[in-house]
Amino acid sequence: MPERRSDEPDPERLAALEKRLSEVRKEHEPPAQRADHHLSQANMAWRMVIEMVSGLGIGFGVGYGLDVLLGTQPWLMVLFTLLGLAAGVKVMLRSAREMNEERAASMADEEDNERG
Repeated sequence: MPERRSDEPDPERLAALEKRLSEVRKEHEPPAQRADHHLSQANMAWRMVIEMVSGLGIGFGVGYGLDVLLGTQPWLMVLFTLLGLAAGVKVMLRSAREMNEERAASMADEEDNERG
């Protein structure tokens, strides 16, 4: 067997070290599902904000347009802005209900997976 120089790495020790490092990495890495869940919550929050602002904007636009056409300023704008707010809240609550149902379903799936 040829002699190794002292400055050359030992392949067996390197392989053992690599194996040990991979085990430690697996123990300390966060589950991918948790990161996806956080991202999903952020997406749902933005969806709710966009739905609320869209309802307000559409209501304001329709009301303002009708006020300009009919000369009833600012009454229809106020009315339709309030209707847009109500529609935005309704859609936002529906989105929140969907999110809660999805969360309950995923929690039930996780419990089933843990039980085996």
